[in-house]
Amino acid sequence: MKNRLYFNLDSKEEKEKAFQAIKAEQNSIGYYSLPQQDISPILEYCDSIPKEIETIAVIGIGGSSLGAKAVYEFIKPVKELTRKLYFFESTDPINITDLLSQFDIKKTHFLVISKSGNTVETFSIYKYIYALQDDASAYTFITDPDASLDKYAKEINATMLPLPNNVGGRFSVLSTVGLVPLALCGIDIQALLSGAKEIKDSFFESGYIKDILLKKAVYYAKNHNKYSINCIFTYSETLKYFSEWYVQLWGESLGKYQRHSKSNVGVTPIGLVGPKDQHSFLQLIMEGPRDKSVTFIKIENFGNNMTIPDIKLPYLEALDSLNNLSFSKLINMQCNSVIEALLEQGDIPLDTITIKGVTESDIGSLVFYYELLTSLVGELMDVNTYNQPGVEAGKIILKKKLKDR
Repeated sequence: MKNRLYFNLDSKEEKEKAFQAIKAEQNSIGYYSLPQQDISPILEYCDSIPKEIETIAVIGIGGSSLGAKAVYEFIKPVKELTRKLYFFESTDPINITDLLSQFDIKKTHFLVISKSGNTVETFSIYKYIYALQDDASAYTFITDPDASLDKYAKEINATMLPLPNNVGGRFSVLSTVGLVPLALCGIDIQALLSGAKEIKDSFFESGYIKDILLKKAVYYAKNHNKYSINCIFTYSETLKYFSEWYVQLWGESLGKYQRHSKSNVGVTPIGLVGPKDQHSFLQLIMEGPRDKSVTFIKIENFGNNMTIPDIKLPYLEALDSLNNLSFSKLINMQCNSVIEALLEQGDIPLDTITIKGVTESDIGSLVFYYELLTSLVGELMDVNTYNQPGVEAGKIILKKKLKDR
């Protein structure tokens, strides 16, 4: 991974303070240890799923699904996978009906994922599907040991896989939450973890990524009032769902009361996909309020040599310059042109991330990079990065409404 910053606000003292805080956090926050975990229990579990199972379906929401979906949708277009993977994330009845129409329920294994074991969305969907398929062997439950869901799984003699300690949902993609469904579909989870470990080692062992991440985090934290919106502009459709994962990670981690002042702070995340969003949101970035920082994410090697045919079209001779150009080169030229145009404005904070290709290692690196960046910005903004009281408040009201209906 290459990361180039087009802004600079360097504070040695702030950087060192943040680094030491994150270093100490490893003793209490579980996601830091995930890149070097032993995956043999996960692989053994995957081998226990019958070969006739054609489809894996995740029943979960938010952190229970977004990370795995981001990785799956990144890898799916370029690799022949062993099974299809579907995600039940919404109580929208049209969506549920549509998903169920796409696979044979009798040849599907369902992963029911909930840390608390009482997620309303997850269990409303589970109850509906269980009414259609009541064979306990068709389900695996992923939850905290001794949670209500763990007890339920034991009651019906279904498989339960534990969540690791102190790993919140939005940081759980590299745990059983993400690794199990991905491995069941034939995605190389060891390569995924290896990519994450490269970023971890570079950060904690004073490699290239350490200085980049610290500079970036200090800039975002010091300027969160002025540049209150952070956009990532991914130049590949394969990263569309990575953008969705980033929106949850950034929004739910950083939109908080400050720990020592109770001020409302946060940086609003926006996920964009180029070149499509060049024809919509880019106008707002270019000439709208100067309240946005932008990160462009590019792929160096798409592994695809498809080119534009050498065809001359009457009256459209101006487009002959496209002839014989590869699409992979064109999309990166489009990205670079937008970057140059924004740099000419002179007052929009930009940086670029370039990943080598479309592999498990590349997406693993990108995931852990953003997890580290989120932790650093949260520390510097003086918030609790790992809770989500605002989300819980709505859940409490919903449960009361359900009880009173």
